[in-house]
Amino acid sequence: MRPEDLNSQAETLALINAEVTARLGRQSVSLDKIDTKSVLLVGYALAAISFLTTRGAESVLAVLAYCAFASAVGFGVASMSVRAYEDVGPRPLFNKYADLSVPATLAALGATKVKHFEFNNGQLRRKARRWWASLAILLVGTALMVTAIFVQTYRHDHTGRVGRHRSRGRRAGRAAGSARRSGFCRRPCGGCAGRPVRIRG
Repeated sequence: MRPEDLNSQAETLALINAEVTARLGRQSVSLDKIDTKSVLLVGYALAAISFLTTRGAESVLAVLAYCAFASAVGFGVASMSVRAYEDVGPRPLFNKYADLSVPATLAALGATKVKHFEFNNGQLRRKARRWWASLAILLVGTALMVTAIFVQTYRHDHTGRVGRHRSRGRRAGRAAGSARRSGFCRRPCGGCAGRPVRIRG
């Protein structure tokens, strides 16, 4: 663009610079929000790991849940890692633009801000993908944890009932065997009216 064209477009260039600057600010806020959400996800995953270690759970499902939570923590930490956020530094403002006119400075500064915005946008997309991956894996791990605890609880209750039934059956069998050996009925059913009755067979 020729210098005379820059002079005629000074107001437009100022407007473009203001808009790009505002978008850079919103972009930085979005990056900070992803970092905050990543901290929450990592905290939840670590709390879920601590909770699962204190509960009786089915071993295979528990191991899968641990792996899912560990992966969620990894993706969460990766999404809130230190980012190379680019912005216009103060030194180039003096070194590069001090000798330029106002329209030329606005044009060069706007072009630099657009490059920084595109670079930061790539960083934002990568952080967002890692956060969504962490969230998805965390949901899978939570489902595995709940299932592991439920399966273990069901097995424990079912095994306890079966054991009680078997114990009652063994006691009844021992009582019947003792009655046969003695030749008299010892069942407290009341059918014998309290009288000893010889058992045939």
